[in-house]
Amino acid sequence: MSASATEDKPAPVDDEEFRSRLQELPPSAKLVAKVLEIDSPLSQGELADKSLLPDRTVRYALNRLDEQHLVDSRYSFEDARKQVYYLAG
Repeated sequence: MSASATEDKPAPVDDEEFRSRLQELPPSAKLVAKVLEIDSPLSQGELADKSLLPDRTVRYALNRLDEQHLVDSRYSFEDARKQVYYLAG
């Protein structure tokens, strides 16, 4: 990782800031965040199964959470083709 990549990463958010950012998001993003709070890391498919939301809605929710820097992702140790998501902070 280059020095510029580490500089671009936002600072971790505290619990109050996390709740404030989450409050402005759609209900699907709140549900996905709650599922990740209970059980993470999860792939997009696993999030869809656990939240009972369609894949497209989960993808939308993850994008909204990512825009607010509330979720991070990494490649799965079990399947390098998949990314798994977890709450930032």
